[in-house]
Amino acid sequence: MSAAAILSPEPAPIVACTVSRDVSNFDLLIEDMEAELGESWGDLTFEDAVIFLNQPDSESLEFIAIAVDSDDEGDLGRISGIITSAKEKGIRVILIAEEVSPIALHQLLRLGADDFVPYPLPEGALHEAVERLGQPAAEPTESDQPEHAAPPTMKASGGGRDGVVLPVHGLSGGAGATTFAVNLAWELANPEQSKKNPVTPPRVCLLDFDFQFGSASTYLDLPRRDLVFELLQDTSSMDSESFNQALLSFNDRLQVLTAPPEMLPLDIVTGEDISRLIEMARTNFDFVVIDMPSTVISWTETVLNAAHLYFALIELDMRSAQNTLRMIRALKAENLPAEKLRYVLNRAPKFTDLNGKSRVKRLAESLDISLEVLLSDAGRVVTQANDHGLPLALSAAKSPLRKEIQKLAQSIADLNRAAEAATA
Repeated sequence: MSAAAILSPEPAPIVACTVSRDVSNFDLLIEDMEAELGESWGDLTFEDAVIFLNQPDSESLEFIAIAVDSDDEGDLGRISGIITSAKEKGIRVILIAEEVSPIALHQLLRLGADDFVPYPLPEGALHEAVERLGQPAAEPTESDQPEHAAPPTMKASGGGRDGVVLPVHGLSGGAGATTFAVNLAWELANPEQSKKNPVTPPRVCLLDFDFQFGSASTYLDLPRRDLVFELLQDTSSMDSESFNQALLSFNDRLQVLTAPPEMLPLDIVTGEDISRLIEMARTNFDFVVIDMPSTVISWTETVLNAAHLYFALIELDMRSAQNTLRMIRALKAENLPAEKLRYVLNRAPKFTDLNGKSRVKRLAESLDISLEVLLSDAGRVVTQANDHGLPLALSAAKSPLRKEIQKLAQSIADLNRAAEAATA
């Protein structure tokens, strides 16, 4: 269907529209819209949607389905305007995304999209989303709130931030996940400054969720406190004040929730507990880096769903390759968002090692993944920095590994600022 079809009389009233750069790129969406609505829907390009939503005829629409892919990330400003215009007219919005970066997706959802469906569309997903739109969202009353619900003052007391969640998961023992998490958090908290480009340092929090062998406190020379254990035992009564009291500050720039003093079972917390901790951190900080245990447990799914990017660290060996395959299969078997994973190759071959570079290429091809970040092998420099409880920036600032992590942190911060500017 074309935009012209929407603007002209039709036997069947138009109750919904797809909005995309080119709807032919989303053939499954066309099929599902026809199955769901018959002839009662139309199609608009981004340009047409901007015009049509400002016309009185648009008031008859019940919802629009905005379909975007990676090529549309440069057009976030216009897409954001379409979502805003639709919400102002009371039109529901379903966001359909294919290979869109999590940070861009997060910014679009923040504008008020009512539902999200990944593309290619799972069977029945559009039908279920449309059904959910038809259910009015009642305002929860005090009596309706479950016993485990967070206090209503949680966000207000935290300053109303909406932080980016960045978990780090080592897919094999000794892959360097904690070193990466600690240094990524420090670099995010200390952006590179220049006279021409002054940057206000963001608020950054590092959460150590390895309750048994977490070593973020060791790598930053911080004590472990019983207050963390008390917090984990009763997250339902947690507020911003108790959460911040459990944090320790490193050099007045980075806030850290260390692992507890005693070794605890990983299931001492539930998915609801983890969700409350992440949400509390998000409302208090701009970036939340999570050091995950290498074990996959029940609440790993909670962290993955909350994540904007989920860094998976591997090495150039057979155990990492096999574990990566297991991880991918497990996520796909449970219909979890495996596309959030960003694979980081630690101790990558040197630039001059042509044979090593060939092995890296074969590894990525055999696993059908993209190795987006390659980290140098810094050897003893890393061990010394960790033993002294200092980030690489403070102990080996000129280390190639430190510069690579700094560059990654800068790109994450830049992308987040660009996405926020596009939605402003």
